[in-house]
Amino acid sequence: MSLRQGLRSGSVQVCQSSVKKVSASILLSLPLAAILAACGGSSTPTQTTTPVSPPTSGTADERADAVLAQMTQAQKLQMVAGGVASDPNLNYAFPRGAGGWIPGIAQLSIPALYFADGSVGVAYSVGPATALPSSIASAAGWDTNAAVQYGTVIGTELSDYGINVNLGGNTNLIGREPRDGRTFETKGEDPILAGKIAAAHLEGVQAQHVIADMKHYAYNDQETGRTTANAIIDERGGRESDLLAFEIGVKDSNVQSVMCSYNLTGGTYNCENSHLLTDVLKNGWGFSGFVMSDWLATHSTVNAANAGLDQEQPDQEYFGSLGTVIQDGLVPQSRLDNMVHRILRAMFQVGLFDYPQTIQPIPAAADAAIAQQVEENGAVLLKNANGQLPLNAGVQSIAVIGSHADVAVLSGGGSAQVQPVGGPALPSVYPCPPCWSQVVWDPSSPLKAIQAMAPGANVQFADGSNPTAAASLAASSQVAIVFVSQWESEGMDLPSLNLTDLTDATPIDQDALVSAVAAANPHTIVVIESGGAVVMPWLGQVSAVLEAWYPGQNGGPAIADLLFGKANPSGKLPITFPASVAQLPRPTIPTPPDSTTPFAVNYFEGFNVGYKWYDSQGLTPLFPFGFGLSYTTFSLTNPALVNNLSSTSDPNIQVTVTVANTGAVAGAEVAQVYLGLPASTDEPPHRLVGWQKVMLQPGASQAITIEVDENDSSHPLSYWDETSGAWTLAPGQYTVYLGDSSSAASLTTVGTFTVGS
Repeated sequence: MSLRQGLRSGSVQVCQSSVKKVSASILLSLPLAAILAACGGSSTPTQTTTPVSPPTSGTADERADAVLAQMTQAQKLQMVAGGVASDPNLNYAFPRGAGGWIPGIAQLSIPALYFADGSVGVAYSVGPATALPSSIASAAGWDTNAAVQYGTVIGTELSDYGINVNLGGNTNLIGREPRDGRTFETKGEDPILAGKIAAAHLEGVQAQHVIADMKHYAYNDQETGRTTANAIIDERGGRESDLLAFEIGVKDSNVQSVMCSYNLTGGTYNCENSHLLTDVLKNGWGFSGFVMSDWLATHSTVNAANAGLDQEQPDQEYFGSLGTVIQDGLVPQSRLDNMVHRILRAMFQVGLFDYPQTIQPIPAAADAAIAQQVEENGAVLLKNANGQLPLNAGVQSIAVIGSHADVAVLSGGGSAQVQPVGGPALPSVYPCPPCWSQVVWDPSSPLKAIQAMAPGANVQFADGSNPTAAASLAASSQVAIVFVSQWESEGMDLPSLNLTDLTDATPIDQDALVSAVAAANPHTIVVIESGGAVVMPWLGQVSAVLEAWYPGQNGGPAIADLLFGKANPSGKLPITFPASVAQLPRPTIPTPPDSTTPFAVNYFEGFNVGYKWYDSQGLTPLFPFGFGLSYTTFSLTNPALVNNLSSTSDPNIQVTVTVANTGAVAGAEVAQVYLGLPASTDEPPHRLVGWQKVMLQPGASQAITIEVDENDSSHPLSYWDETSGAWTLAPGQYTVYLGDSSSAASLTTVGTFTVGS
């Protein structure tokens, strides 16, 4: 979804029937009744009769059917398209700062639907909210319980603003294209990790009586030409990669809406792709909620409705004529009834009828504390030569250099952009005209937090615009901390994986800056604020590297806590960091010939996404998937394999292992289980099938059991058999591995088991 041109220009049109334009600030101050009246709706019953109360008992399906039976055709049609007529100028604005809106039906006590983005916090247009660390930082925590908290913050704050549909849940596997501008919104490259973290986020949102949304279904893995990109991938490749992540998210969270994406798959637009929407999502996975289009991603009326699209957003360009095509017999009445049933069912399932929202202030302080915890759990220590970190609070002098670290931390752009509590720390920058996306720096100062951690030190700042001056400051300091950043956004892809400066009018060569500082001071630490992987030509010159992602509302204190050891880094990479773009399946991003002609993006690598690609090609990346250092050390001892596949009701394998903290400080380790399938399946050498994060005090140990259940939504032991069209256990020998990353060098063989004769 993208921001509206009307919000960009500061002038919006309430709806097409209006003749006057008003400013966004005035619009959002108007009473809801006035806005509804301007758009032909009403916030109060238009009849004098008492509104019909919704049923209070029965299943969500039964209650939805009871309401559906009372609806007129006009009321049904109102539910399946955005609340305004189509507008060629895209001058949309909606009540409560929402990105989409469907007016309620007061006569039947059906509440209005207010849609807003929220992958990393409440969307900018809604109001000030907690800027969470990027979703990929949450995934780097490898902790589903913490991920539920992440979603809870989003759901709570949306509800407090009166928003009841969240357009978050970005689950595209960005390992296919790590330069994708939306990497920061995603959950990594592995379908099982991404699916489980996404499901936890969605669960947290829906527990707050807000309909959660999973997007962008499917293969929206690059922003370049996203509206015309035609994903070419075989069925097995899709089922074991992108589609598997969505399947896990749908089944584990009971999410009630799915957003179909802009692109095409196999030559058909995804929002009218019956195989994706009906065969796979609804019939195959049993998805019971509704499918909405991405904003302006609908391309037809008849084809889209019959293929399984349930709701057009944000307007009525195509579904505004749905009543006519039903009268003409081109779309059956039963299809409209099913569309409305699914929307009502979602509303009942999540509690929109039973738990009316109360607009109130957000719990900013409590949520900021959660944001800081997410950052401290998800930051990844990539290098720590000679124990450079943690820093001693008694250090005498520190040079802090670059990336506005004196006042702020970076955030990602696009529809996921959050308006941080306290407002942006710097004036907004629009780096790519005519792009609509803006650079926003969250108001959290690493410099001040570092000064607080080392009150006796001489801490000085250089902005990095002059590498010579920065190197001079570094040379006169005991320690140099260089903050580097890589801004990314919806609507664009990165030009490279180098530290390209897109945030200022005068770009800084950050790679050269790091090299200059490192040449001047051997105790150079690099803190990376990025949405995903970066390459590091200077890696051998520096003593420590901390991947902080986009660290969120309390990023400054979190980074300081990590640098000084108040918090011990425990994040593990949810994506592979390549040594160079030459290692990628597509070193050059496929580009469209023009703005309207579909063009092929061939995902020939199929299920070999991320680390599976590197393993299958014998490539050594810069840092492997699952990698992350700590200030302490761990051991994984006495691993053993228990094979319960003979159980007809619960076929599984179990890996038991003792995890011990063999170092001097408390810390957390992630024990990772990988599986090698029989050679006949032509699968990658190993794939992630399970993990457990364990927090231990110094000298402590814990025996854990990681169960890999074949009945799980992730189908961990199976491959997709295209002949039978089903997940299948292949006959032959399976090898079980245990380690602390996907790197073959870090894996130990736990045992083998055989299926079949």
